[in-house]
Amino acid sequence: MLGIVLAGGAGKRLMPLTADRAKPAVTFGGTYRLVDFVLSNLVNADILRICVLTQYKSHSLDRHITTTWRMSSLLGNYVTPVPAQQRLGPRWYLGSADAILQSLNLVHDERPEYVAVFGADHVYRMDPRQMLAQHIEGGAGVTVAGIRVPRSESSSFGVISPGSDGQSVGRFLEKPADPPGLPDDPQSVFASMGNYIFTTKALVEALQRDAEDQDSVHDMGGSILPQLTGRGEAQLYDFSANHVPGETSRDQGYWRDVGTLDAYYDAHMDLIAERPTFNLYNRGWPIYTHSNQLSPARFNAGGIAGESIISAGCLIRGQVTRSVLSPGVVVDPGAVVQGSVLHDNVHIGRGAVVRGAVLDKNVDVPPGATIGVNPERDAELYTVSPGGVIALGKGQRVP
Repeated sequence: MLGIVLAGGAGKRLMPLTADRAKPAVTFGGTYRLVDFVLSNLVNADILRICVLTQYKSHSLDRHITTTWRMSSLLGNYVTPVPAQQRLGPRWYLGSADAILQSLNLVHDERPEYVAVFGADHVYRMDPRQMLAQHIEGGAGVTVAGIRVPRSESSSFGVISPGSDGQSVGRFLEKPADPPGLPDDPQSVFASMGNYIFTTKALVEALQRDAEDQDSVHDMGGSILPQLTGRGEAQLYDFSANHVPGETSRDQGYWRDVGTLDAYYDAHMDLIAERPTFNLYNRGWPIYTHSNQLSPARFNAGGIAGESIISAGCLIRGQVTRSVLSPGVVVDPGAVVQGSVLHDNVHIGRGAVVRGAVLDKNVDVPPGATIGVNPERDAELYTVSPGGVIALGKGQRVP
């Protein structure tokens, strides 16, 4: 089995965090990158030959993969970034399907029976082997993972309408405004998770047919899935049936698309409860990442932290609550950080206040400055999401 991870999206909705890096390289949960979640799921499931297709602003992502994800070369295993190669002419990828079409040499070289095509920027735990077992048993050309979401949110997802048997895909609708609800729950629909398992022959033939269609958008969800659905070759995998070792009743079936600032912020808040909705501390199905050689976090001068994640190398001399701090963050005496996400090496000066904000790496908040206190001023200076999350880009100056 070959794993292909689609990591070429620009991630414009997550600006300014994606101003200097690809979306899958964005920090999450203090020490992880978004791409670590899909790679950990594949590797934990013994899918050990993985190609990560990259395109936009990929240096940070490439460096993370090559320095972190080193597999056993003795056994022929690898995780490798694959940039746009322009094998079919001097052009970038036209869409996710075209990205795989232009990279079919990877499939021809490995000659796998099955290909797992997974997205790179979702937060979840999943055992793909269970999905593969259903794919083989059902004899489909493609199996797509689906998760139940409220029907009111359907315009944000590709929606899978199951056939009469509950497993085949009757229709695949890309971001519909008014899709039909499920027979057993009219107010819910199956949203595509962007995870597919293909029989190799079906994948190659579908990509070739799509390449010949001048009207296609050349996208996995918008083109390939509708094509295979129309041919009766697509089936649904219900993500709620997936189980991994060490899961709890609270985080079983957890999946978040963190493509917007509000979703990104909310997913961080899911991490910090006493009984978190998503548990980073599951050793039965670990999420792997690179750990720098840093000293443990230190609390001095009355510094305190509550309901928070504090990474190595942090120095806390102020007050931190309901926040996630990446390595090397410094909070000076008298400073207050509440409900915020601080990336690597952020410095919060003496007496400063930061509330409801996401600060990218190397942001320096001067003594006495405030973020999240004066909404009108924040809107003039910073990016503010529809939900009110304040975001500062990498190294952005704070007056």
